[in-house]
Amino acid sequence: MTDLSEETESNIFKARTVGKIAPTDYQVPHQNIGELLRVQANRYGRKPWIIFYSDEKGRTEYSYQEFYELVCKTANFLLNQGITRGDRIATVSFNHSDTVIQYFAAWMIGAVVVPINVGEDDKRIGYILKNSESKLVFVREQFVQRVEKIFVETPSVKTIVRVGALSPSTSTPSADSVRMTAGKAWKHLDFYMSIQNHQSEICHLPDASLEDEALIVYTSGTTGLPKGVMLTQYNLLIDAKAITEWHQMTPNQRMMCVLPIHHVNGTIVTLMTPLYYGGSVVLNQKFHSSKFFERITNENVHVVSVVPTLLQFLLHEKPDMSNYDISQLRHIICGAGPLTVDLAMRFEEHFHIPIVHGYGLSETTCYSCFLPLDLSAKEHQRWLSEFGFPSIGVPIPPNEMAIHDDSGHPLPEGTRGEIVIRGHNIMKCYYANPEANESTFAHGWFRSGDEGFYKMDANGRAFFFITGRIKELIIRGGTNISPFEIDEVLMNMPGVNAGLAVGFENDWYGEEVGAYVQLGDGIVLGEDDVISHCRKFFSFQKSPKVVLFGNDIPVTSTGKYQRNKLKPLFERWKRVQFTERARA
Repeated sequence: MTDLSEETESNIFKARTVGKIAPTDYQVPHQNIGELLRVQANRYGRKPWIIFYSDEKGRTEYSYQEFYELVCKTANFLLNQGITRGDRIATVSFNHSDTVIQYFAAWMIGAVVVPINVGEDDKRIGYILKNSESKLVFVREQFVQRVEKIFVETPSVKTIVRVGALSPSTSTPSADSVRMTAGKAWKHLDFYMSIQNHQSEICHLPDASLEDEALIVYTSGTTGLPKGVMLTQYNLLIDAKAITEWHQMTPNQRMMCVLPIHHVNGTIVTLMTPLYYGGSVVLNQKFHSSKFFERITNENVHVVSVVPTLLQFLLHEKPDMSNYDISQLRHIICGAGPLTVDLAMRFEEHFHIPIVHGYGLSETTCYSCFLPLDLSAKEHQRWLSEFGFPSIGVPIPPNEMAIHDDSGHPLPEGTRGEIVIRGHNIMKCYYANPEANESTFAHGWFRSGDEGFYKMDANGRAFFFITGRIKELIIRGGTNISPFEIDEVLMNMPGVNAGLAVGFENDWYGEEVGAYVQLGDGIVLGEDDVISHCRKFFSFQKSPKVVLFGNDIPVTSTGKYQRNKLKPLFERWKRVQFTERARA
């Protein structure tokens, strides 16, 4: 971290310490991820490890041993291409077992994975490849032509590996090819052909350490250039350990992944965690509400991780639950987006499946807190419903949490401020971004950028709540308004499928409150109906002044609503002064 000042390095060290346990006082029994995989393959052998559902080819199953051998073949291939410890390799793919193999092969040799969301635009993909200095890129066949054009501007990329052009059963070895585009040459290889003649054991394994980087995950902000979150092998292992222990996972249990694995939720919760505890994972190429409970039933899934948007999709689907046996499903993990009280209550009431709400960020590897599993049904419902926002739970052991003001001073119970976190799951730093590192770690904690508060229970545990992104807060006339509070009322309005509060620029108050509403099928509501409903709960100042209706709510690939992308729709009201008697 040579681009960091001594003060920032000191603050990062403090932020990666929990209690008196220094960040290098490792709390896992493994030397690296590769050792964990090798141990589990020897221990579980033919036991199913990953069950992959492709939208085109159906179900494929790999045992621990089969997966380990494919990882070793791929790792030997990478070594043969000159990729070794510390080098970056990128993946341009949707969820696929091939991509999981590529991840673990890179980690086996101490290389760094740069997962790329194919939903990003070409400019951002080009920036990620260039900024990360990726040398080799695995690209699924259908994205090759698109990505080749981007590579022209990324001098670090030397090798493209096409994935999915041929099936393993029909592949035959062929010579490496060289492609030329706009004067740039790179090697062009086929994944299945390239790995099949490599050994299924690694003879000369680079000595990867727990402090070696494992992932550079780029933030999906709606404005500005994305920031590269650098996560170490230890980050991945310690968060997987914590998730395993919190959710009481055992080797006979299965988890299901329906979230994209280019994001930390899919990777850490439902890939690293099942490997850590020796279980199995059911990986879906995509989430399909019509297949969700069918696969839980058929694969005997015990825990699945989702985002709130998917709960909404499942309620909208209204599946006939008499067709499924989900008696083994213990609970659903939900996080990575704003869960409303209304949605949580409706889902639990309809499906009778407990939601274990949690919270974390890419910068904290994944999860930092969860609702406890030892709550009674009454207490569980209380923490989800009685405080205006569903609680995100209490901190998990690798980290601690607090609420701070702008100057880094801790705030008391019930007072809103910034959620801050420190512990062993905190990222190494943002890659090549000294300004972001300085501000993010300014007070020896990781500053999340999220507003929240906490409440204590009778046992002295601090239950945290998130009220919104600080950058998404609507500041009307100097007063902070949480959009989550308004979302809650909009979502709970009869006839509304989804509703988001949007702060838009206004000459009179700096910002004003707008609402974007998606109605249910066949529902007719007007602007006055929505505003009158909100006025039952809020003052004029906090209620929406303008309501727009539509069906295109922008979301990230993980299902997070992107309210800031809706702001341009409200530009025509910038100069309007809204009064309580009349709306201009």
